[in-house]
Amino acid sequence: MKFAMGADTLGVLGKKTGGASQDLGSQVKALLAAAEPLQGKFNGQGRAAFDRFKGQSDEVAGELNASLAAVLQGIGGMNTAFGTGDQQMADEQSQAAGSVNFDSARFGAGH
Repeated sequence: MKFAMGADTLGVLGKKTGGASQDLGSQVKALLAAAEPLQGKFNGQGRAAFDRFKGQSDEVAGELNASLAAVLQGIGGMNTAFGTGDQQMADEQSQAAGSVNFDSARFGAGH
């Protein structure tokens, strides 16, 4: 298996996840709105379950949004670490290449 990650991969992932976070919270609200016509149709345990669902929908939407916000924070941290590591590797390679004496590796009649 080959894994190749471009410099902008985590940034793109963060943007897409951010959009999904907003969509997910609104989908919970849309589900509640779609279920509104059913509110008076239940009795007994069915009504109690529906009322719990309705009462917890804001909490569920909030928890989903908070969870995805934590995922976004993690993606941001990974993006920072990846960028820092990439730059550090380039800097170290430049320093190492600058300290090498390539003259001693030349082949010629004068050596």
